[in-house]
Amino acid sequence: MSDCCPPPVPGDHAALRARQRRALWIVLAINATMFFVEIVAGWVAGSTALLADALDFLADSATYGLTLYVLAKSLRWKASAALAKGAAMALFGVWVLTEAIARASDPALPDAAMMGAVGGLALAANMASAAILFWHRGDDLNMRSVWLCSRNDAIGNLAVLAAAGGVFATATAWPDLAVGGVIATLELSAGVSIIRQALSELRGGGPVVRSPEQVRAND
Repeated sequence: MSDCCPPPVPGDHAALRARQRRALWIVLAINATMFFVEIVAGWVAGSTALLADALDFLADSATYGLTLYVLAKSLRWKASAALAKGAAMALFGVWVLTEAIARASDPALPDAAMMGAVGGLALAANMASAAILFWHRGDDLNMRSVWLCSRNDAIGNLAVLAAAGGVFATATAWPDLAVGGVIATLELSAGVSIIRQALSELRGGGPVVRSPEQVRAND
């Protein structure tokens, strides 16, 4: 049996951790830069969608930093970090939904051109991050959680671009506000999924081991 299931080779683990660390540092730099770009553009354009996306970039930067911190630690540390990240994602979803509802009472027309330009830049940044993390999404729960962050952000950016087009076509703020609901739903769904897996590991269920077919089916 030992020949069929050889023990992990320390060198292999070290090489994997090095690749993960390099990928995380790159996406951390991308997300931190985009936070500053979008927070300024969001205020200037008066766009709820861009402000929400900017805070999402900030949350992701913190997520990647936390993942780097626990990269070489025990499974319990990683599960605890994933639980914190899942809770942050869910809370962020609630915040975005609340913000969209509050602004709906007095919607101001945002700058559609700036929304489209910055939304396109954010989409490119998130697609680059998702591509970098794609190959690590099945490594463990923490790497899966950061992959989900980038994947959901890219989907959210498509919604921002659609909102920009809607604002331009209708000359109303409602498309911009609607995007808040889309982003909130994505964050809540991913956050709940990560929380459930993290709690399972913390309760002693061990890491969720999935086949490549299951990874592709779920992602």
